[in-house]
Amino acid sequence: MPHYKFDQIAFNITDKKMPEPGDEKMYIGLEHLDSGSLKITRWGSEVELTGQKLVMRKGDVLFGRRNTYLRRAAIAPHDGIFSAHGMIFRPKTQVIDPEYFPFFISSNYFMDAAIRISVGSLSPTVNWKTLKELEFDLPSLEEQRKNAALLKSINETKEAYQELLIQTDNLVKSQFIEMFDTVTDAKPLADLAEMVTVGIANSATHAYVDDGVLMFRNQNIKANELDDSDLIYIKPEFAKKYESKTLKANDILVARTGYPGTACIVPEKYAGSQTFTTLIVRMKQSSGLLPAFVCRYINSPSGQTYVKENEAGSAQLNFGATALSKMPIILPPMELQERYLVFAEQSDKSKFELKEAIKSCDALMKAILFTNLEEKEG
Repeated sequence: MPHYKFDQIAFNITDKKMPEPGDEKMYIGLEHLDSGSLKITRWGSEVELTGQKLVMRKGDVLFGRRNTYLRRAAIAPHDGIFSAHGMIFRPKTQVIDPEYFPFFISSNYFMDAAIRISVGSLSPTVNWKTLKELEFDLPSLEEQRKNAALLKSINETKEAYQELLIQTDNLVKSQFIEMFDTVTDAKPLADLAEMVTVGIANSATHAYVDDGVLMFRNQNIKANELDDSDLIYIKPEFAKKYESKTLKANDILVARTGYPGTACIVPEKYAGSQTFTTLIVRMKQSSGLLPAFVCRYINSPSGQTYVKENEAGSAQLNFGATALSKMPIILPPMELQERYLVFAEQSDKSKFELKEAIKSCDALMKAILFTNLEEKEG
């Protein structure tokens, strides 16, 4: 197959502008890009935008160069401005088909290469100077076009499942509002929890092993779900130094970075694990609150509004232990908590089936791209 440097495949669009009043309505930030999805379903900022932003056009490929392990790339749904902590790519059409280009950028073939050249430990970032020199093999334009049509069809099916997933989430959120809107009693989380702390915050790279104590990271935390698809392990003797941070079943993990303020519950099978820089909440039994309810409250519209209002940082947003400790948590009756959790868990079963269908679409697209790119390269 023909061999190209990345700057022979794509333009890096660096046009910038200072935001003007109204630009915030169509603004897209890294927080609007979802891992593994080419479709952007939300945009806009509720706060005034500061600093120069990248100018994007509808159809551009937006790439999250910061925290590259999150594998964020999506197609711009409209003209507007994009975070300067991302990159904007346009295809060089004499080399790569425009319909094929987004699938190439989102492929493991490209993403793995980008992750390898990322620099920085807490917030790995790709630089254009290095990225443009990466070399890739590409199939012929004719073969690209043929595969693009197939990939686009599968991706449209995937997006239909994702839309159903969003609708299910919205139903759960609206039910939460309906059931708890009249509950006004609340206390700061610090008064209800045994502890609100940060996991291991010192570098652990020297302690990585193939088999040891499991350590979760911020990217493992999804809303109401602990993602165990990308795991690392540390030496038991290193983990023992942080014994006070060892996880117990029903602890609540809250992402500090990446998708700040996203929360999930630690299942029984992962008791004894550790975390790296995530927030850890352990509820008091006397609090009158179920950990699963508190987790869903943090992920609720009310909880997420508080998170947005208390995020810190400019280059990388983060949500700290102090802010989390002060979060007001409502105090509904136990019967109401239990009734809501039954409804939410039933919805989770429907979501699980949708996610499995999405995984099947992803697996099929990855297989096509692997055959089309990596297998032929080898």
